[in-house]
Amino acid sequence: MQFGVFTVGDVTTDPTNGREPSEAERIKAMVAIAVKAEEVGLDVFATGEHHNPPFVPSSPTTMLGFIAARTSRLLLSTATTLITTNDPVKIAEDYAMLQHLADGRVDLMMGRGNTGPVYPWFGQDIRNGIPLAINNYDLLRRLWREDVVDWQGKFRTPLQSFTSTPRPLDGIPPFVWHGSIRSPEIAEQAAYYGDGFFANHIFWPKEHTQRMVGLYRQRFAHYGHGSADQAIVGLGGQVFMRKNSQEAVREFRPYFDNAPVYGHGPSLEEFTEQTPLTVGSPQQVIDRTLTFREYVGDYQRQLFLLDHAGLPLKTVLEQLDILGEEVIPVLRKEFDALRPAHVPEAPTHASLIAERDTAPAPADGAATSGAGAISEAGSDR
Repeated sequence: MQFGVFTVGDVTTDPTNGREPSEAERIKAMVAIAVKAEEVGLDVFATGEHHNPPFVPSSPTTMLGFIAARTSRLLLSTATTLITTNDPVKIAEDYAMLQHLADGRVDLMMGRGNTGPVYPWFGQDIRNGIPLAINNYDLLRRLWREDVVDWQGKFRTPLQSFTSTPRPLDGIPPFVWHGSIRSPEIAEQAAYYGDGFFANHIFWPKEHTQRMVGLYRQRFAHYGHGSADQAIVGLGGQVFMRKNSQEAVREFRPYFDNAPVYGHGPSLEEFTEQTPLTVGSPQQVIDRTLTFREYVGDYQRQLFLLDHAGLPLKTVLEQLDILGEEVIPVLRKEFDALRPAHVPEAPTHASLIAERDTAPAPADGAATSGAGAISEAGSDR
């Protein structure tokens, strides 16, 4: 089981003192959080990708490359990489370069983002969101797996005898998660390729997450990648901890009430009851997180959102200390004890190399065009 943190990189005024960090301060705070995550024993740091205020992480590979030089063990990921508005050729090259620099400590999460105007900013139409996600990812996979690519599609100019450089490290592309909050087509896409599926798991009740993960598991098995319980699942989560729940609620409430994402809506109590947000003691976070397995099954990655809504860096680093010292060791032990032997762990560069080197050769004609197959998959659902 992998545990880590993800950031959306928002620049938000601290509601308790009216102070707003500069962009430079926020960027450097994200680096400090990643370094601290490795220090306290977490496995993963993931950054979002946004191209509009109040967010700063517009260049994930730049940030992750810098963090790679400051860490030695931490797995570097995204949450998310915009597969709809980034050129697949640039994604292929940028993340292969990062993979080399980080000695394989890289995977990434494909997504469509949560900002509608980003589509025209990058020359696309939001009405093509799902087709873009399907077609662009089909091309990306080919760029990473074929030395020379001839390709023609709807949303970019054709490629003729094109080779993406550098080639993936050791001939192994970064592992891909497909992130989605509400789109079954993305669960279908992840299942078709046998990739990971990451459910954001922050804004919706558990029943919604259960349905999305259930669909992905069913289709993963349908496409012959293994049994449904062997599908690769990741969950987001959000926590705020202090020694006791009263202290945690008192300190976190002004940040929640004024958060740009979910402030000025349901109360903190309503939100913690209806979603996986946990505000309380370390034991409460442990108990709540362990319940996730009850409705999504055994899963491979748990990421927590800690740094948002104007929380100062000092507070976030304190949260990481609590997470690393009191929460993750218990969760790791409990989840590992519960996971059956046939359920795989989260893929890493080393495990993907081992899988390749022991796998039988594929039968001729075993694969079909990804974009076409996924677009037709709804007919047998």
